[in-house]
Amino acid sequence: MSFAYDERIDGKLPDFDRDATIAALQAAVPDLAILHSTEHLRPFECDGLSAYRTLPLCVVLPETIEQVRGVLRCAKARGIPVVARGAGTGLSGGAMPLAKGILLVMAKFNRILEIDPIACTARVEPGVRNLAISQAVARHGLYYAPDPSSQIACSIGGNVAENAGGVHCLKYGLTVHNILRVDIVTIDGELITLGSDALDSPGFDLLALFTGSEGLLGVVVSVTVKLLKIPLRAKVLLASFNDVQKAGAAVASIIGAGIIPGGLEMMDNLAIRAAEDFIKAGYPIDAEAILLCELDGTPSDVDEDMQRVEAILGEAGATDIRIARDEAERTKFWAGRKNAFPAVGRISPDYYCMDGTIPRRELPKVLTGIAKLSKEYGLRVANVFHAGDGNMHPLILFDANTPGELDRAEGIGGKILELCVEVGGSITGEHGVGREKINQMCVQFSADEIVFFHAVKAAFDPYGLLNPGKNIPTLHRCAEFGSMHVHHGQVPFPDLERF
Repeated sequence: MSFAYDERIDGKLPDFDRDATIAALQAAVPDLAILHSTEHLRPFECDGLSAYRTLPLCVVLPETIEQVRGVLRCAKARGIPVVARGAGTGLSGGAMPLAKGILLVMAKFNRILEIDPIACTARVEPGVRNLAISQAVARHGLYYAPDPSSQIACSIGGNVAENAGGVHCLKYGLTVHNILRVDIVTIDGELITLGSDALDSPGFDLLALFTGSEGLLGVVVSVTVKLLKIPLRAKVLLASFNDVQKAGAAVASIIGAGIIPGGLEMMDNLAIRAAEDFIKAGYPIDAEAILLCELDGTPSDVDEDMQRVEAILGEAGATDIRIARDEAERTKFWAGRKNAFPAVGRISPDYYCMDGTIPRRELPKVLTGIAKLSKEYGLRVANVFHAGDGNMHPLILFDANTPGELDRAEGIGGKILELCVEVGGSITGEHGVGREKINQMCVQFSADEIVFFHAVKAAFDPYGLLNPGKNIPTLHRCAEFGSMHVHHGQVPFPDLERF
C-alpha cells in the first residue's frame, strides 16, 4: 500500500498562514534568513529520494545557535511543525519538508570549530561535509572513518541523524561508534549536551539513543567526532565470481576465518556493468559478481591477511583475483563502488534504493529471493551492498513516466525489506526509515514496541512538532497497512497521533 505524502501526513495538519508565520519568525529572530517564494523553495522540495516532492511553508537558514533556539521557540509557540535538513542527500525521505511546516536548513553551520590531534578529536558544526573532516585533519596523519558513498556532499549532522556508515563500517563502525558528543537544541529551545569529550559519561547513553533518531528528538548544532590514525598500509583485492551465491558464501568464509577487512563490498553483474561504463574502474563485465576486500593496518599484518583471503576466495570458487598494483588503482577500484548509485542512474530513467540488513549467513538465500521478486514484478534489480556487515542496497530500476511502474517499484522494495526481516535482519542499516519505510516498521516491530518508541519521542518532543510523520508509524497506520491491531483499542500519545 502506498500513501500520497500530503494526503497521509500534511493533510492532518491545521492550516498555517505563510505571511503570519514569516512575520512571527522575523519578530522572534530579526536577522534570520527566510525563503518563501516558490522559486526559492523549489530546491528544497525533496532530498536524495526524488519520487515525492513537497514545497515547505517556508525555509529558514540560521547561522547561530541562538537563531536555531529562536526558530524552535517560535514554532512551539505557534504549534508549527519543523523539519531539520542538512545537505539533502538522504535516501529515505527523512528530510522531506511538510507543506504546512518550517524547513530548518543547517547548511550555514559549516565550520570546523576545533581540531585536537593529541586527543584525536574534532568539534564541527552539523553542516560540515563528511569528507571535509578527513581533508582538514590529514596534515596530522588522521582521518574520520565513516565514509558514506555521498561523503563528498553529505553533512555530519545528517550522518548523525541517520547513523550513516559507508564502505569501511565493517571494521570501524557506524557514526554512533565514531562520535563522542553532540550538542542539540530541543523543541523548547533548550541547548543540551549528549555524551561528553571523555570516552564515557554518567547516566543513560542518550548519545546512542539520539544518533539515528532522524530529527525526531532535537536539532544538532555541533558534533565532536573521533579521529583515527591513517593506516600504515592499505591493500584492496578484487575477486570475480561466476555465481552470485558463491560470492555471498565467500563473504561468510572470510569473516568466519577471523579476518575483519577494512571494507568488504559486493556488486552483481548489472551494477558491475553500469559502474564500469561510468568510471572505467577495470571491473570484469562478464563476472556475475565481484567482491572488493580491503585490508589495512601494519604492513606485515596486511600482507599475511591478504594471503589468507586469497586462499579463502580461491576455495570459494573465485574465477579471478587481482590485487591493486598501487594507490591509483586502489582508488579506482573504490571509485567504481562509490559511484555505483549514479552509475545505475545512467542506465535507467529512475531507480529506487533499498537499505535492508541481514545476517551474513542468509546472503545467498536473500539474493535468490530478490531475483525471484525481480521476475515477479518485472523490474530489474542491481545489487550493491556492504557485504561484510550484511547491509544490502538493492537498486530497483523503473520509469516513473510509465503508468504503474512507481507502484511496482515501491511494492518490490517493501517485499525485499520484509524478506530481510523474515531472515532475522532489519529494514535499514544506515539510510534510516524516514517516510519510505514507515510501513515496514509495522512489520518489524510489535504494537508494544511502537508504543515504546512513541514514549521516547514524547519525552523529547511532547508536542509532536519535530519531523512528524516520519520514522515511527502510528498504530492506526499499522492497522491500515494490515500488520497489527490498534493497541488495546486505544491510541497512545494522541498529540503525536494527530500527525
